[in-house]
Amino acid sequence: MRLTARFWVDAYLARLRLRDIPAFVTAHGDDTAGAVLVKLNTLDGQAVLFQRGFDLDSGARRWSELTAGDEAQVDAAIARQRGFDPDLWVIEVEDRQGRHLLDEDGLA
Repeated sequence: MRLTARFWVDAYLARLRLRDIPAFVTAHGDDTAGAVLVKLNTLDGQAVLFQRGFDLDSGARRWSELTAGDEAQVDAAIARQRGFDPDLWVIEVEDRQGRHLLDEDGLA
C-alpha cells in the first residue's frame, strides 16, 4: 500500500507528539504526492535538513541529511527546494536534544 504524503505527515506528527517533541508543518505540500523535508531545529541557531530518498544498493527508502549548519543557511536551502517543487511539505521539529525519530521503524 502506498501511503499519501498527508497520511505520512499526520502519522509522523502524532509520533512526535507522543514523545513531547514539538513539530509544525511550515509548508503544506500536495496531499497525495508531495515530497517531504524535515528540518530539525536544535534551538541554538543550528539546524539539520533531512530528505527521504532511496538506498541505491537495497532499494529501500531512507532519510539522509540534505544540509546542516546555521539555521538561516538551512532555511535558504528549504526556500531553494520549494522553488523547484511547490508541492513540497516541510516539517520543522524543535528539539534541543536533536531528536527527530526519522531512524525509527515505519518512518522511512
